[in-house]
Amino acid sequence: MLAVRVNPRMAVLSYNYRPRPWQDTFHRVRTLYTVLAVCRRAGKTKAALMDLCDAASRFAIDRGLFAYIAPLRTQAKQIAWAELKSILRDALIQGLVTLSESELSATFWNGAVVRLFGADDPDSLRGLRFDRVVMDEVAQMKSDVWTEVVLPACQDRDAPVLFIGTPKGVDLFSELFYRALRVGGKWSAHKWTVYDVGIFTPSKIEQIRATMSAKAFAREFMCDFEAGAEDQLISLSDAQAAAERQATARDTMGAAVVLGVDPARFGDDRTVIIRRQGVVCFEPMVLQGADNMLVASTVAAEIAKHNPQAVFIDVGNGAGVIDRLRQLSHSVIEVPFGGRANKPDLYFNRRAEMWAEMRDWLQAGAIIPDDLGLKQEMCAPTYTYDPKGRIKLESKDEIVKRIPEMSPDKADALALTFASPVAPPSIESELRKLVPGLGGQVDDEPEFWNPWE
Repeated sequence: MLAVRVNPRMAVLSYNYRPRPWQDTFHRVRTLYTVLAVCRRAGKTKAALMDLCDAASRFAIDRGLFAYIAPLRTQAKQIAWAELKSILRDALIQGLVTLSESELSATFWNGAVVRLFGADDPDSLRGLRFDRVVMDEVAQMKSDVWTEVVLPACQDRDAPVLFIGTPKGVDLFSELFYRALRVGGKWSAHKWTVYDVGIFTPSKIEQIRATMSAKAFAREFMCDFEAGAEDQLISLSDAQAAAERQATARDTMGAAVVLGVDPARFGDDRTVIIRRQGVVCFEPMVLQGADNMLVASTVAAEIAKHNPQAVFIDVGNGAGVIDRLRQLSHSVIEVPFGGRANKPDLYFNRRAEMWAEMRDWLQAGAIIPDDLGLKQEMCAPTYTYDPKGRIKLESKDEIVKRIPEMSPDKADALALTFASPVAPPSIESELRKLVPGLGGQVDDEPEFWNPWE
């Protein structure tokens, strides 16, 4: 139970809240941006709401607004609203707080308001000015809710933000958690597992573990960001490790340059062009709403600039692009995603084979841009086995249905670079880069090279 003296009459605002040890620690380690990974059933929503209420009761500026944001407004109402009323039970009796059921808000004696929102309606958040924010179950939110809506609303008063949730893979939550660990300062990241929160006995924990898969238990109760689903082809740990590696000039020495082009399926969809050279993948080039002529001219410019040894294009959506490039005398290779695999005894189709090759490349030490979208897309597809025991990858349409607005265009473009083995460039062309007199120069030891700058 916390009690705070809040008004000139020295009234005491009390809360129906007794923090557990981990919650008490959390309230003392807050930074401007705090990322909190907590196991299921630990009481993270209650701790977050208490954090808002305590700050609201102490607020001394006019028009204070303290926001709790759930993935859906219905979730906020079903879960957090009842919890908020429970926390404020004594304050409501004292008349120090009033509630609005329609607004899902609690107004304190000093005019500060704690209000619940849903990330599914970002327009309801626009134009507001926040003084403190909680974003609950961040893994289920679109990243632009934070970057384009909430963050700007926090700038006027440097509003602290708490991100809480349980790991689900590569998403906004994992990106924020790793960012907090990496940069420190105003950012902090904390993790409390089922063994840390003290809500279950050891025997109960073992009962829970016995009813779940190892990966599910690791995610839900051990807060393990690297525990992918059992049917996930590419794991977060592999994608994250590849994004954290740094490239030097030696990493591309003698390796073939390959372009992968995944043309848009519809007029407003994304076309993605990716260049890969050996173990290094370069920043994806994304074209939004481009027609075949623009896509073809952009690919032609990339060919002229990088002189690739192979250009692979998805024929399913790129027939017009392929025809135009061939009219321009460029040699390109059409790839049918649904076509026969090069190893038909192992893979259901060509797409499954290319993705499996991409996974093996990642695990062998690949280097990719630190691009959240690319990492999310790489880890999105699941796989099954067909009656012949071959790997069958989840289709793009199935992914979009399961994860709205998650279309793996960048990852498909990268996967295309593995459509077939590509011979390295000739010795003569490599010598021209290295030997004085042949158009290049020799470096005793290449300096650090960031291919994305």
